Amino acid sequence: MREGIHPDYYQATVTCNCGNTFVVGSTKKEIHVEVCSKCHSFYTGQTKSVRTDGRIEKFNKKYGVVNK
Repeated sequence: MREGIHPDYYQATVTCNCGNTFVVGSTKKEIHVEVCSKCHSFYTGQTKSVRTDGRIEKFNKKYGVVNK
């Protein structure tokens, strides 16, 4: 590596709005995030699945699609 052209590398502390903290490597000393793996709905299993039952029938009725 050439001297003097690369940024300093730190062990950064990441702080989430939910209060969770963890350490990563970064060019910044502190990082603040809104969502992390402790509070994101995908990781916590609280995702809501969208039901499309009525949408398909409504589309078929609107455009005259006949199911065979």
